[in-house]
Amino acid sequence: MQIRSALPDDAPAILAAIRPVISAGETYALDPDMGDDALVAYWMGPDKRTFVAEEDGAVLGTYYIRTNQAGGGSHVCNCGYVTTAAATGRGVARRMCADSLDRARALGYRAMQFNFVVSTNSRAVALWHAMGFATVGRLPEAFRHPSLGHVDALVMYREL
Repeated sequence: MQIRSALPDDAPAILAAIRPVISAGETYALDPDMGDDALVAYWMGPDKRTFVAEEDGAVLGTYYIRTNQAGGGSHVCNCGYVTTAAATGRGVARRMCADSLDRARALGYRAMQFNFVVSTNSRAVALWHAMGFATVGRLPEAFRHPSLGHVDALVMYREL
């Protein structure tokens, strides 16, 4: 598996990866009914550097990295990650996270912060903890899960 910068031609494969996750409405605070063009524009927006994890030409996952806050907070980055259903359990998210940590350091960031990790996304929470992130905040009932109702969101942080 290799991880590389996304190209404009990757947009259909990125959409195919992220559409089911966003439409499910269980892990991202994005409108599940967001149109395809708006979703690709969000994921590959000019404020982000977007990457794909691929194997034998097939996209297994994608992530973006961006500055979390402007000005005095610009030394902290933020990322979003999605793997395809076919890649679940294959270590793709772990590899993308490790890659993002390396890239964040190379870009001069001093820390990485996940602003809104849905607490019921137990695989992601466990992975981020294993990758050295600490839960530094809990937002009570901040996320409206489509089947579980209001659940907590976590703020997770790691120095680089």
